Amino acid sequence: MATREKRLAQFDGNGEPSPNQRVEVLCEDHSGTYQLPFACRFVDGQWRNDATGAAVEANVVGWRMPRDKQAGVTLAARALSQNAT
Repeated sequence: MATREKRLAQFDGNGEPSPNQRVEVLCEDHSGTYQLPFACRFVDGQWRNDATGAAVEANVVGWRMPRDKQAGVTLAARALSQNAT
């Protein structure tokens, strides 16, 4: 399990994102840190679910730009799959 410091280092957003920017957020509670499974926006001083607009009712401790969902796929594997067609 990642330590709190390592998780915080992965969510390296500084300050506040612009209201039109979708981001991933890291939250914390009495059990530890966790990433919300949905994108959020920071609007009028409040974190909101990007899809529903509902306020996030959690203690947000960090944010980052969305990661590539295919991050585990190597560039070589991508190139091979693209050249196979």
